Amino acid sequence: MSLDLDWDKMGGLVPAVVQDAGSGAVLMLGYMNPEALAVTESTRRVTFWSRSKRRLWTKGESSGHFLHVKDIAADCDRDSLLILAEPGGPVCHLGTPTCWGNGAPHSGAEGLAFLGRLESIIAARLTERPPGSYTTALLDQGLGRVAQKIGEEGVELALAAVTQTDQEILGEAADLLFHMLLLLKAKGLSLAGVAGILESRHKRQGR
Repeated sequence: MSLDLDWDKMGGLVPAVVQDAGSGAVLMLGYMNPEALAVTESTRRVTFWSRSKRRLWTKGESSGHFLHVKDIAADCDRDSLLILAEPGGPVCHLGTPTCWGNGAPHSGAEGLAFLGRLESIIAARLTERPPGSYTTALLDQGLGRVAQKIGEEGVELALAAVTQTDQEILGEAADLLFHMLLLLKAKGLSLAGVAGILESRHKRQGR
């Protein structure tokens, strides 16, 4: 990868914003010089130029919580970087997920990102089949039983919509969504595929 950056604008350094490739959360801000960027690109681990230590500093070199690079992009003025990365653990030295602490504001997308984590958990259950797991017990009954559960949960959600409280409706919707995700993963499909179809329909029909 070769990024044409304006290194001279800020005295040989550019700010680099690191964003969680999964959740979209902004994890931290650091600064890079050309050497730090080259090391980041070659090792696929985020490496900064530490202005206090006056040396290259790979995030996680002490804790082991590396930031594994998925993509890097420069902004339109070529004087800052956006890095998508997968964190190997808490990003902040204080033990919080981001350098803005537990009280950091969260975007709506971060809340929805849990569905991606849930997909990963379901995928692990499919492979490992841990005893005592509800998911394992349901899968052991076959795909037909999973499909039946979706029908049951769909009816329960419809009934809740006209007879129960908002919180109970949310609970029934959560049950339906979980079983839908389970069916998709059992079939080798994903929620991203569903989202892709909805997006293409929106673009085509303007729904």
